[in-house]
Amino acid sequence: MKLKKFTSNFIIEDLRTSIEYYRDLLGFNLEMVVDDNQITTKELDGDKKYVFAIMSKDDLQIMFQTPDSIAEDVPAFKEVPKGISACFYLEVEGLTNFYQEVREKVEIVKDLYTTWYGMQEFHIKDCNGNFLGFAEKAE
Repeated sequence: MKLKKFTSNFIIEDLRTSIEYYRDLLGFNLEMVVDDNQITTKELDGDKKYVFAIMSKDDLQIMFQTPDSIAEDVPAFKEVPKGISACFYLEVEGLTNFYQEVREKVEIVKDLYTTWYGMQEFHIKDCNGNFLGFAEKAE
């Protein structure tokens, strides 16, 4: 087996809020959104209810899906309690500039610092309560 790609699928209630947060505050692009009638488009439309989306920034993709939608796809998710116990760690280029760009717009849970293992990092909490760590090798 050869691993080729890892994509996070955040299970969240409100796709519209998540799309706007990742697009407007973190600079992601909306690649695809699916409404509750399984109609696919590349942009938000009016008051439609959405159940799935894919967003990207550079070489990274993130998926968002509602609890009911993922439970239809994988019934085992009906039993999974809401919440998260992970931090999604993203290695980036241009960390300091990105930090300056977003620090007043997002909830910083750990300010910019240099770790003992040689990475410069900061951590945020997104609009769904997920933790994202952004890092770059310290100079």
